[in-house]
Amino acid sequence: MSFGFLGIQFGFALQNANVSRIFETLGASKDELPILWLAAPVTGLLIQPIIGYYSDRTWHPKWGRRRPFFAIGAILATIALFLMPNSTALWMAVIMLWLMDASINISMEPFRAFVGDMLPNEQRTSGFAMQSFFIGIGAIVASALPYIFTNWFGVSNAAEPGTIPDSVRWSFYLGGIAYFLAVMWTVFKTEEYPPDDIEKLKAENAEEGIWDGLIESFKGIFKMPKTMVQLSFVQFFSWFALFAMWIYTTSAVTSHIYGTEDTTSALYNEGADWVGICFALYNGIAAFVAFLLPVVAKKTSRRMTHLLALVCGALGLLSIYFITDPTMLLISMLGVGIAWASILSMPYAMLSSILPAEKMGYYMGVFNFFIVIPQIVAAGILGFILKNFFDNVSVFALVIGGVSMLIAAALCLIVEDNEEDAELIVSE
Repeated sequence: MSFGFLGIQFGFALQNANVSRIFETLGASKDELPILWLAAPVTGLLIQPIIGYYSDRTWHPKWGRRRPFFAIGAILATIALFLMPNSTALWMAVIMLWLMDASINISMEPFRAFVGDMLPNEQRTSGFAMQSFFIGIGAIVASALPYIFTNWFGVSNAAEPGTIPDSVRWSFYLGGIAYFLAVMWTVFKTEEYPPDDIEKLKAENAEEGIWDGLIESFKGIFKMPKTMVQLSFVQFFSWFALFAMWIYTTSAVTSHIYGTEDTTSALYNEGADWVGICFALYNGIAAFVAFLLPVVAKKTSRRMTHLLALVCGALGLLSIYFITDPTMLLISMLGVGIAWASILSMPYAMLSSILPAEKMGYYMGVFNFFIVIPQIVAAGILGFILKNFFDNVSVFALVIGGVSMLIAAALCLIVEDNEEDAELIVSE
């Protein structure tokens, strides 16, 4: 059921570890990077709630409710992954990022609701932990691919100005294949439970037009249960931190630790490859920690588990400022990995237990607003802050991210993870 997330994370991990590298190679400046990354949150903002809304209202006797969206997203994302590393100009790479992120979102959003559909409440924490495991495994391999191609197979990791290195190019090709095969495995090997009242579902669909769905999706932000509202603040600061990390880690590591900003130099590309290894490690830690989180949550609580994990992530990001030896970055990534495992599972476990089954995809899509809105905010202000207050020194973006994650941890204290109360709010 969760195996498809292995493929989805190939797409996200390749994007997170390499897109800034591609943009810089094609001539982007440091303060331009956040705006160029705007595709990621905007496509999520537009696509995920809409896909969630319509996947709730879809049913096919053979293909089910969520799986048609898995398949469509996989086909489009695979095409985008093949095209992205062949960009010859910055504007082409930006367009490919829009296509790639939109396609990944089409697949990803229904996977969140899929766990809620298929598992009873007492198994959902473990179900989302299993998703985190497959996300971790996929990201380990995908993030390390440029390093593997260069150091194991002798593929060049450097190229002429304005040209994407072969190691990155082949990583995206392999990632596209892995994405398609893993998602389609879930499509063909998983059977879904039919809705309780198929005739009612058909009647609702007949009465609604596409604009009804679009409007209803965006109105959902004003109908959130109390616990969902509280979690949204935690999500905001968590994902602001993650977006800062994904955008600026390559630039921060190559300039702050390797001491170079020349994207054609061997030293820059060595540093960029090492960032891939760092990202692989934090995802590997997340895959392992994913199985420990339900144990910790059972002994404490889900919100306290999430709080502790976010503190670990904040310390990991803040520590990068003090590092001069690249190998020490691996210690920083331990904390980031713990936080990432929890971010991928604990909020969804808390949320899914308070939502009505017939609106699981809808509310998961609305909850996604608080993943994408902080990224849009980060895209709008990070470049300005770095340029005007930190002389474009990229490592300060990671410091800002660490502070943001500490705020997210503190906000966990306001979350009321009380299933009975939340269900009353939903029903009202």
